[in-house]
Amino acid sequence: MKRMFLTGLLSALFTLGLFSATVDTLKVFSPSMNKEVKTVVIIPQSYNEETSYPVLYLLHGYSGRYDSWIGEAPHLTDLADRYEMLIVCPDGGYGSWYWDSPEDPAFRYETFVARELIDHIDNHYHTSAVREGRAITGLSMGGHGGLYLGFRNQEVFGACGSMCGGVDISPFPDNWDMAKRLGALSDHPERWKEYSVMGQLHRLRPNGLKIIFDCGTDDFFHDVNQRLHKELLYRNIAHDFISRPGRHNRDYWSNSVKYQILFFHDYFTSGK
Repeated sequence: MKRMFLTGLLSALFTLGLFSATVDTLKVFSPSMNKEVKTVVIIPQSYNEETSYPVLYLLHGYSGRYDSWIGEAPHLTDLADRYEMLIVCPDGGYGSWYWDSPEDPAFRYETFVARELIDHIDNHYHTSAVREGRAITGLSMGGHGGLYLGFRNQEVFGACGSMCGGVDISPFPDNWDMAKRLGALSDHPERWKEYSVMGQLHRLRPNGLKIIFDCGTDDFFHDVNQRLHKELLYRNIAHDFISRPGRHNRDYWSNSVKYQILFFHDYFTSGK
């Protein structure tokens, strides 16, 4: 009788949504940087060993860390449950911009996220370990990372995005530690072009990637996002671009992430 009661109670709790996704915190070793990198993994409650789950890699912004997203958008657990995907939030270092820095060999975050982390996740979780089962996005510095890594690693990611992203870095030569990772803009102008999202557009081809990005109209990155949108239109690269009232803050991207996750869910379930 007691077992029947507990079984019924558990069933009712699941039905009411009182049990939800679980959150793992990992230490993933990076051979390229010779250190462990903390990473949050959100696992939907439906997770089982008979199913292969798509994975969204979600990057934090400048001065953020591995647990920033789960703190600023706690509804991520509900979204992981609703859309039955893993959400992986790695620590991107302080001001890494998700580059393999040509100035500082301690910062090899493109290699870590696009190679080492993915290998670890695919080896330790039941994932859809193909490009059609992976997407990447992020906020601010992580928005740059989402598009920069997505454009440069199209054999790895089938979809990519950005929220409030620094998609063109050249207007900000003295900000956010970028000169520490790239050298001064005045000394390395070609490098600054190459390491920008805008400098990676030659890698795109029509219908090669699913792309979404958005930015608030009062955000200091709004103009560069508008420029990216116009350049993609000119190049006939399909994408979703959203410009709506908002600033560069938690209120904006904690709301934005809901729409982006729906976009990636539609991609994962479309068979494309």
